[in-house]
Amino acid sequence: MATTGPGDQADARHVPLLDLQAQYTPIRDELLEAVTRVCDSQRFILGQEVEGLERELAAWLGVRHAVGVSSGTDALLLAMMALGIGPGDEVVTSTYSFFATAGCVARLGATPVFVDIDSATCNIDPELIARAVTPRTRAIIPVHLYGQSADLDPIVEIAARAGVPVIEDAAQAIGARYKGRMLGAIGRAGCFSFFPSKNLGAFGDGGLVTTDDDALAASLRRMRVHGADRQYYHEVIGGNFRLDALQAAVLRVKLPYLAGWTEARRRNAARYDALFEEHGLTGRVTRPVVRADCYHIFNQYVVRVPDRDAVKAHLEARHVGSAIYYPVPFHQLGCFAYLGYRPGRFPHAERAARETLALPIYGELTADDQRYVVEVIAEALNQKA
Repeated sequence: MATTGPGDQADARHVPLLDLQAQYTPIRDELLEAVTRVCDSQRFILGQEVEGLERELAAWLGVRHAVGVSSGTDALLLAMMALGIGPGDEVVTSTYSFFATAGCVARLGATPVFVDIDSATCNIDPELIARAVTPRTRAIIPVHLYGQSADLDPIVEIAARAGVPVIEDAAQAIGARYKGRMLGAIGRAGCFSFFPSKNLGAFGDGGLVTTDDDALAASLRRMRVHGADRQYYHEVIGGNFRLDALQAAVLRVKLPYLAGWTEARRRNAARYDALFEEHGLTGRVTRPVVRADCYHIFNQYVVRVPDRDAVKAHLEARHVGSAIYYPVPFHQLGCFAYLGYRPGRFPHAERAARETLALPIYGELTADDQRYVVEVIAEALNQKA
C-alpha cells in the first residue's frame, strides 16, 4: 500500500487534542454502574460517595485530609477563605497560569502580586518570589504548570521565613511528585481540579483541597456548606462549594486507572522527544524540560516553536488539535490593569505566551498519530525556512 505524507489530501487522519471517548469506552460499564448506584440511592449531595472518594484520595496522595469541592477554582477560593485571606492582604503567585489562580485572590478583595516564570519550565521563579514578599503578604501560591512541580523547597523556605502558608495550585498535577513527595502534600494546602480534561477528570466540574492541618480541614468542611457545622446554624460565612455525589462516584471508578494513564502519557512524551530528534527538529522545536527531581504527569505536552500561530494554523489545517496555554499573562489582562504592571515587566512569561503550543498527549494516543503530528510540524517549519 502506498504511503502518503502529511500534506497529501488522501490522508484523512484526524488527531484531536484530547479524546475522552477513548478513555471512556473501556470502562463504560463500570462508570454507568457507579452512576446508576447514585441514582438509585437518590443521594446527590455529599454523602457516602464523596466520603469514600475523600478517603481514597487522601490515602493515594499521602495526606491526612482530602476535602471534595465543586471545582478547582472553588478549591483555591475556599482554601484562601479558610486561611482568612481578604481585603488588604497580598498573595504572591505566577503571572502565567489559568485565570482562576489570580482571579480567586481578587475575588476575596486581596491583591495578587505577580512574579515571572523560570524560562525553562514555565513554573514560578522562587528567587523572584523572595523579592515580591512584603509585610502584607498572606500566602504564596506556586502553580505546578502542565503537570510538573514548581521548585518547592526554596518556596517553602521563603514562606516559612515570612510566616505565611504555601497553597499549592496542583490543578494540572494530580499524581505529580517533587523529590519523591506527592504534590498537594507539601504546602499548607493543595488544590486540585477534576475538570474533564484533567488526568483524573469527572463528568463535569469538581475539585479537591488537601491538607495535613486538622483545624484547617475542619474549617474547609464547614465553609463548603455555607459555614455551618449543622444545618441553619452558621458560625462563619462560607459558600456552596460541595462536590456532587455523581462526580465522586465517577472519580472513584477512574482513580485506580490513574497511575496507568499517567504512565501512558509519560511514554507518549518520551516518544515525542524521540520523534522530534528523528525529524531533525532539535533546535527548532523546544521540547518540555523535565527536572531531574520531579515526576512529570504531562497534563499537557507543551513545546515552543517560532511563529507559533502559523504552526498552529497549519496543524489545524491538517486536522491536528493543539492549544495555547496561555496566550496572555495575568499582568497584561485588562481586568488586572489596576495593578499597574507594564508590558515587558515579566519577559519570560510574555515570551512563553508568544511561543508555547500544547500537543495531543492523552494516554490512548497512538504512535502513528504522534508521528503524524511531528511530520505536520516539520512540514510547517520547513515551509517557513
